Amino acid sequence: MGSELIIIPIIFGAIFGVFYLYFSTRNKERLALIEKGADASIFMKGKQQTAPIWKVLILNLALLLMGIGVGTFIASVLDNYTTLDEDAVYPATIFFMAGVGLFIGFNMTKNLDKE
Repeated sequence: MGSELIIIPIIFGAIFGVFYLYFSTRNKERLALIEKGADASIFMKGKQQTAPIWKVLILNLALLLMGIGVGTFIASVLDNYTTLDEDAVYPATIFFMAGVGLFIGFNMTKNLDKE
């Protein structure tokens, strides 16, 4: 009963700790570079033109759902026309095709970033 009261602050504390360490370390690194006289343009190197995040999410979600649909269809065909076990065919084919869809989405996202 009392464990919920302990776990929730630990989770929030861990999240706060990760963000605090990230931002404080980044700030210290930048201050050290500025003290050495480094050019400020090095902070903007990671700000290249990339595809908007909503395009990437929609693309990957669409391909994941299409992969699940195609996997279900292929599993149904395999179940009806072969003697393979139904309990093994459906999950294997669905997960395989979902992985193929995500892999295609990854490659298409790389192509979006090049444009």
